Parts: sequence; structure tokens; C-alpha cells
Amino acid sequence: MVRGNRCEVFCFDQEKVDRVRKSIVDKNVRKMAEMFKALADNTRARIAFALYLEGELCVCDVANIIGSTPATASHHLRILHKMGLAKFRRQGKFAFYSLDDDHVIQLIEVAHAHSLEEDNNEKT
Repeated sequence: MVRGNRCEVFCFDQEKVDRVRKSIVDKNVRKMAEMFKALADNTRARIAFALYLEGELCVCDVANIIGSTPATASHHLRILHKMGLAKFRRQGKFAFYSLDDDHVIQLIEVAHAHSLEEDNNEKT
């Protein structure tokens, strides 16, 4: 029986608990948490969304989009790259970034769709 947001009686399904515990590999969960932590920063989330919209942007474009210096934009882009969320390529004197792969694109796409749903739910 549930009252409020917790169970009134403490019991659990041992088989289910054991199965899930075996499936949760600490290293994988830690990497997933780090990925979400990188995107939890508003500036990096804006950059990731800009990359989602455009596909690829140079550091100077990103700086102008987020209203920062190229050094600040580059710092945030390096974090996204280090976390495996963005990839980097150099063309002459220009540094370009894009989202790393289809999984990251889908992650940003789903997060955006969810945020739109939340906005609509708040209006009703």
C-alpha cells in the first residue's frame, strides 16, 4: 500500500533486486552519470542543442551563439568532446565540432521533445 510518495510496508522482490544489481555495472553507470553531468550545465546544453540543430559549428560560431568568448566556448566544447558527446575536426585554422554519433543526437532530440512536453503540461 502506498501513502504519499513511499511504501507503508517495507518488502522487496529478491529475484528482481539481484537481477538488477548484477546488471548495474558501476563503471557504466558512472560514465552515464558523467555524461548527464556534462549536459546538466546550461551552457553545454545550449551548445549541444545548437550542434543538434546545425550538425557542425566552428568554435567562433558557437561563441557567438552562446554570447561568450571563443576561449569559453572552446572550454565547454572540450568538455563535451572529453565526455564523448562531441567530436572535433580541424580545417586549416578553424576548429569544428559536431555531436559524436546518432546516440548523442537521439539523446538531445529526446531531451528536447521531453522539455516541450513539460512546457505544454505546465500551461494546462
